[in-house]
Amino acid sequence: MSEGSEKGLQDKQFDTLAFTMSLYKRQRRRLSFSATSLDEAIEWQRRLRNRLIKLLGGFPKRKCELNPRKLEKVKLSFINTCGDIVRYERETVVFQSRDELSVYAYFLLPEGASIPLPCVICLPGHGRGVDDIVGINADGTIRQTYAGYQMDFALQCVEHGYAVLAVEQLGFGHRRDERARSQSPETSSCQPAAGAALLFGETMLGWRVYDVIRAIDYLNMREEIESDRIAVMGISGGGATALFAAAIDERIKVAVVSGYFNTFGGSIMSIPHCIDNYIPSILKFAEMWDIAGLIAPRALFVESGTKDAIFPVEATMRSYERLSKIYSVFNASEKLGLEIFEGEHMFYGKGAFQFLHRWL
Repeated sequence: MSEGSEKGLQDKQFDTLAFTMSLYKRQRRRLSFSATSLDEAIEWQRRLRNRLIKLLGGFPKRKCELNPRKLEKVKLSFINTCGDIVRYERETVVFQSRDELSVYAYFLLPEGASIPLPCVICLPGHGRGVDDIVGINADGTIRQTYAGYQMDFALQCVEHGYAVLAVEQLGFGHRRDERARSQSPETSSCQPAAGAALLFGETMLGWRVYDVIRAIDYLNMREEIESDRIAVMGISGGGATALFAAAIDERIKVAVVSGYFNTFGGSIMSIPHCIDNYIPSILKFAEMWDIAGLIAPRALFVESGTKDAIFPVEATMRSYERLSKIYSVFNASEKLGLEIFEGEHMFYGKGAFQFLHRWL
């Protein structure tokens, strides 16, 4: 193109990101939080929660039988960061989430723990799936120390004395299609599955949230678990599921969200992300701080790295400021926590476990 022709295009609008940001700036969110009293805030939650379930694609009208099965039970150990040996028991379990869909999970119990225990549902982010948060290497061997960007946070929960249900997210690890299985262990089947969900008017995030709902149903069947002391913890894509599940299912007492809490505008709208993150029309109704506000007055802790390139910390802090105002109306400011740490997109956990010990 000649210099003259290029010069004539300088006033034209070809930038897709500039276009979407202009839409974002003028978008009126119909259910954005504006309550000034507790009664108004509770009514706002009712309306937004109902809308959110619809935006996610809805859930089955009838819950299928769980039909839980135990595939394996082993005794294992690992070395924590202090050099101490931590011993635990790991069961491999499967249960039905829907008539056509099974959930693969690991149930972990600290050795010698006094039963019943509070339980943390742990949800992995993109990568090798649930194996990568319970210390299982790609070759099936057991590692002895924490590793990877997820830092085996399910095992860290065991170290801190909690029972754990580490759930394989749909599209990861053990729950992939044949094409993805034929490639590397890190290859997900989010695509085409998340795109298929959209074709049905549903979402991958909605499917994963429903798995968590059924996971709580499963935990309520286990005598080792205190059913009123269930938390959810996740990083990245697992953090997304943790946040939305806690927003919808009030049986979750505490939520810990690592490497996800942000604004939609500052993360998945303006930075390339997996299609499993997207919920059609959500910005017509709410920003991420509104979704997190559905958890109030229950406890919520978020953490973010200063060098996180896909969920920028600046947007996390802006969103947290807005969320703090929601928790204030619920008189629950002390049940909201934030830790900004020096690091990239990774699980940190220092403040998170202090928070868990206080509120779970």
